[in-house]
Amino acid sequence: MADTSEQNKNSESGQSVSQPLHNVRYCEVIPVTRKRAKLTSWVYNTTGLNLCPAAEWDALTEEQVNEEYGSVAAKLNGPRYWVMDRLVASGSSTTDTKFTFGGIEMELRATLETGLREGTVGEEFYAPNQVERDTIYTYNAGRTVYELTSPEPEHHVYIMQSYAQIKDKNLTLDDLASLGDRLALPDGWTYTTRTLTEELLLDSGGLAYIVNDDFYNSYQQRT
Repeated sequence: MADTSEQNKNSESGQSVSQPLHNVRYCEVIPVTRKRAKLTSWVYNTTGLNLCPAAEWDALTEEQVNEEYGSVAAKLNGPRYWVMDRLVASGSSTTDTKFTFGGIEMELRATLETGLREGTVGEEFYAPNQVERDTIYTYNAGRTVYELTSPEPEHHVYIMQSYAQIKDKNLTLDDLASLGDRLALPDGWTYTTRTLTEELLLDSGGLAYIVNDDFYNSYQQRT
């Protein structure tokens, strides 16, 4: 099993800033471990390490991840493409804990703990998940952003952080403007786009609220 006990010990208080990210490809592997009635999802990500090479990614299987990591389940989350411009990570999101899955090096970026009956991250569409993560996303002025809004009374706004080529392997950035016509939105949910007139910062504050649409595109709640 992977040595996840190093996570807290290796966490840094300093920040790390990635290169420009808009429309940059990445992948995630999310192995799930179990300790009694608690499930822990470990979110590993290729950002800053590689662009998720297609041959290795296509050959990777959940069974291989479980064998290599010692997990009881695993999710292959990708390929994906960032839609923000920059990412600053700190605290729990800069663990320096790396693992290689099927020849693809990744770094631990977030964790999610759930009970056995609660399922794991990303299993339900349009359902918020709480993810422990210290990140600030920057969207430049003039950039188009893509938003999901939940119905009243919550009426939360979620801003797309990445789009996925999971359901539609040919989905591109240009397709996002009309994506709302293709989504199976629940009653009361809306999908809108807008062009920013000033820079937008999306700060997780240590705990991000994430939803996926039914194309597996990922959004973070704006607080």
